[in-house]
Amino acid sequence: MEAYPIKLSYHVRSYAFGDRRIPELLGKRGVPGGVVAETWEISDYRETTGRVLNGPYAGRTLHDLVEEFPDELVGKGWRGPHFPILCKFLDASRMLPVHLHAGDETAKRKYGEPNGKTEAWHILWAAEGATVLAGVREGVSREELREAFLARDYDAVMVRRGIESGDTVYVPGGVLHSFGPDTLVFEVQQTSDLGVSVMPEDLYGRPLGEEEWRANIEAALEELEPDPRPVPNPGLPLEEGDNRRVLCCAGPHFALERWTLAAAHREPPHPRRCLTLSNVGGGEVALEHAGGTEVLGRAESCLLPASIGAVRVVPEGEASLVACYVPDLQRDVIAPLREAGRSDEEIRGLGEVGL
Repeated sequence: MEAYPIKLSYHVRSYAFGDRRIPELLGKRGVPGGVVAETWEISDYRETTGRVLNGPYAGRTLHDLVEEFPDELVGKGWRGPHFPILCKFLDASRMLPVHLHAGDETAKRKYGEPNGKTEAWHILWAAEGATVLAGVREGVSREELREAFLARDYDAVMVRRGIESGDTVYVPGGVLHSFGPDTLVFEVQQTSDLGVSVMPEDLYGRPLGEEEWRANIEAALEELEPDPRPVPNPGLPLEEGDNRRVLCCAGPHFALERWTLAAAHREPPHPRRCLTLSNVGGGEVALEHAGGTEVLGRAESCLLPASIGAVRVVPEGEASLVACYVPDLQRDVIAPLREAGRSDEEIRGLGEVGL
């Protein structure tokens, strides 16, 4: 494989909860007019798989490359049906539906899918007083949940917490959740689009019939995991100084870091895992590698193949990036944080780290 920073076409969803914050606040170019609720920056989900925009593989799909170069692209020894993570910008100018995504076991048993959908929201911008709903209150019965959903009284049975820019919320599959209004997030998730809502409208705001709405509620109650109650977390610093790296969340499916760079940063080789980078700052970032240089503009994303070797990340002024990867939890998360003096309790707060 010819390894270089791979840019991909992005997929747009115009759900009713969105508006224009992705182009207006992040500066993303080329988006269509009207509502832009989500841009799927790195995706290998079925028909949304990205198409390569640059370099020798221009015109080919991400799925093509995953199938042909699993070791060189994703990581030595990796095998799977699709690229393992999906990264998106999400504009919750309005409240998202209250919904959940199937966990791995439910996805396989009920839907015949290879995996479910655990996700995390990294808060890029939130208005003062913004909140998330995530998880159900302890001791709430199935009947109380059903009654609350039919009454649209979600606060009666769910946990609401405040959020700020820089927080991250790790949401395992099966956890009931919503957020918005007035929130802009970067989301990383398992590659899946399974989901069931308990609200009487669909994602585009169209009303559902009574029978369909009630059937969705019953499906959600069947798939619900009642115990996880996600808590927004500011993350744990891995590096301080001119350049700051914060480990924001971690679990078996993905880890997310936020990088704030005032000087060049050398990202060492990672032959066992690839890395996605999304530029969420105000200027361009140069990615220097053995084969040349690629520039990442505002609100652009790319994939650094596992075989690319060292990459020098050079900011234009101060840069802000989100980096995602599938971690080896002991090597990439637990060991470096323990070395930095972090307690196991702090590390557990990042998600599902196996401690």
